Amino acid sequence: MRDLVLSVLIAVAIILFLYQPVKVEGTSMMPALSDQERIFINKFTYRFGIEDINHGDMVVFLYPGDTSKSYIKRVIGIPGDSVEVKEGAVLLNGSRIEEPYVPEEFLDRISAPLTIVKPGEYYVMGDHRSASNDSRSWGTVPREYIYGKAVFVYWPLKKIGRLH
Repeated sequence: MRDLVLSVLIAVAIILFLYQPVKVEGTSMMPALSDQERIFINKFTYRFGIEDINHGDMVVFLYPGDTSKSYIKRVIGIPGDSVEVKEGAVLLNGSRIEEPYVPEEFLDRISAPLTIVKPGEYYVMGDHRSASNDSRSWGTVPREYIYGKAVFVYWPLKKIGRLH
């Protein structure tokens, strides 16, 4: 009985403070993540400053338009960056960035005005650009709304593994 209680307490601590299982809803992060996939997010790394939020990270955050909802997107711009989208091409600090995670068929030709990312905020976009509601529409995400980094797919089993 003691071992069972200890195991449950350790599992609860891991889920509450380190990793949290999350179900992906929607197609905005395809092909990296698909609708109904199950992933683990690392809540520890950003909360305690173990790691900074960097370009290319897949982050889970409270949607600024309705904080009862969570979104997952890729970080494009960090504080101090300038981000502009010209007919689908992303310009970061004036230079077009390579985005191997966005297949040609998921690109769109939408433009978004130049945004200077303010301190404590992040510019995020989905990988499936033609199906993503992201910073191009509603602006940047405050740092305090970001609560996890997507790190591992555990369902379906054929896609099990680390996220990049």
